[in-house]
Amino acid sequence: MSDKVEPGYVRVRLDLSYDGKDFSGWAKQAHGQRTVQGEIEGALRTVTRSSETYELTVAGRTDAGVHARGQVAHVDLPEALWAEHREKLLKRLAGRLSKDVRIWSATEAPDGFNARFSAIWRRYAYRVTDHPGGVDPLLRGHVLWHDWPLDVDAMNEAARALLGEHDFAAYCKRREGATTIRTLQELSLERGADGIVTATVRADAFCHNMVRSLIGALLFVGDGHRPPEWPGKVLAAGVRDSAVHVVRPHGLTLEEVGYPTDDLLMARNKEARNRRTPPARSGAGCVTCD
Repeated sequence: MSDKVEPGYVRVRLDLSYDGKDFSGWAKQAHGQRTVQGEIEGALRTVTRSSETYELTVAGRTDAGVHARGQVAHVDLPEALWAEHREKLLKRLAGRLSKDVRIWSATEAPDGFNARFSAIWRRYAYRVTDHPGGVDPLLRGHVLWHDWPLDVDAMNEAARALLGEHDFAAYCKRREGATTIRTLQELSLERGADGIVTATVRADAFCHNMVRSLIGALLFVGDGHRPPEWPGKVLAAGVRDSAVHVVRPHGLTLEEVGYPTDDLLMARNKEARNRRTPPARSGAGCVTCD
């Protein structure tokens, strides 16, 4: 995951989408499960007639069943191979890839670009309906059904206490050696004319299960099982609460990844690699809230 490209290679940015239903997440797995990374790397090897597999680096690894509309990855290809295939690469990949994953652009990346470490934010959407009749059959793979009426105003009130830089250990599945400190830049919910409630969640980065845990807590507020101050108290406690459910993955979509201007890429890469220290606690746990 270097910021520097080896001599004789070109870094290529890929913008892509996929329906996560039949994938075991983004990352390649030891036991050969179908993954987005494995699918694309295999197709790339085939269409370029390469004996070598060129490994992808992605902006955000999605879990099994999670979708992406605006995912970003990069791959380093030999200059000669890129020159030979660049003009027809998209069409050839479209013919080789399964229909549940598409690559929309493949462009030479600017100096210092790293799909993961250059990103300054990731924006997800989680979609849920509380319609008593359930989910529109045409949307069932992308919308969760919650069988209690939801108070969106109460959910937004609860969400405001979670904004800012915090240790989100209470909402993350811990991974050895990984920090759970994140800056939650946006968490808001809106009910559309179709009755579907869309939660917009944007942060500099996310730890494992963070978005789905946050939504699980907010749903408990929305249906009246917990008061609006409860998610903030869970955050301040800093430990997993058994009442916080990780909601099902199919309602979640990675919508967009944000990057700085080209001249700031190197600085962002360095900043993103710095290990963060826990922010000082204040009051009920809302620290440096915006």
